[in-house]
Amino acid sequence: MLIILVITSIGCGNQRKKDAADFFLKANHAFQQKNYTEALRLYDEAINKNPDFADAYMNKGICLMKMSQPADAYEILTEAIRIDPTLTQANLVRAEVALNLGRTAEADADLKLIEKDYKDSSRYFLIRGDLFQARNESALSVSDYDRAITLDSTNTEALVNRGALYYNQANYALAQHDFRRALTIRPSQIEALNNLGLIAIHQHKHDEALRLFDQILYLNPANALALNNKGYTLLQLGRLDEAVKLIDRSLDIMPENGYALRNMGIYHMKSGDVEKALAEYNKAIEIAEPVEELYGLTGQAYFKKGDSSNACKIWKQGSVLKDALAISELKLHCK
Repeated sequence: MLIILVITSIGCGNQRKKDAADFFLKANHAFQQKNYTEALRLYDEAINKNPDFADAYMNKGICLMKMSQPADAYEILTEAIRIDPTLTQANLVRAEVALNLGRTAEADADLKLIEKDYKDSSRYFLIRGDLFQARNESALSVSDYDRAITLDSTNTEALVNRGALYYNQANYALAQHDFRRALTIRPSQIEALNNLGLIAIHQHKHDEALRLFDQILYLNPANALALNNKGYTLLQLGRLDEAVKLIDRSLDIMPENGYALRNMGIYHMKSGDVEKALAEYNKAIEIAEPVEELYGLTGQAYFKKGDSSNACKIWKQGSVLKDALAISELKLHCK
């Protein structure tokens, strides 16, 4: 979240306000150093000295978002807006937090409220593009990402998000172009590296995929997505023992990752244990998030154990969800 930290000038007549300003500046410095725990403490000190310090509330909200506490962040940003309704930057941040919480109506309300003030803001169009994407309005989403990039050609988040949208549409050429542009601006952009790795898998360029995932793991050895995706690549290469260790580590870090559960199921299928594979596939289905080929693979596992009834049932469900493998298997095996 690349939000400018606002510093307001405070009159010198009131000692408590002067002290609040000092704490605020120290908090901003801690924030910029990514010491979010200390920044949070100092913003609280500033607010304690001056309870009407709207900028301190706003920056505290940004800090809480960085600390993965979006619900608390939303409440604090709401307080900042109550104190100073003209602090439109707080509305912009609150819209992003609302999206993180899945509260699209609230995000939409905030964005409409400040639309005129942010007609030339790359960040505004990025967030609104994310809102349209959350509503599955892809054309509007692309249009806003285009606008965000036109306003700021170095907006890597807009490039990555537009690329992800193209990736989900299987338009890999456009997706690659955006991800590579993002990496020329910021070589350590993990999402761009990860998504290029996924495209390499689709193109059966497994060595390239491994190289890209290793770049991420060099930057962050505990990145759950890269661990899982590297594990999946190794599964494709038949290197099962190496693969399962990485997928298992990924699940330790992120237990509710449907793709990692699917991949663990693939490992068990390749190892000849259909029951364990089904257990992992069904865990992934329970999460109720889109996972590529999940229903197709689950049906295959049922079919392999001779349960064609459940296989066809799962493939029918997958067909409704546009699971390509499920659609193919349904046509082949079920009437």
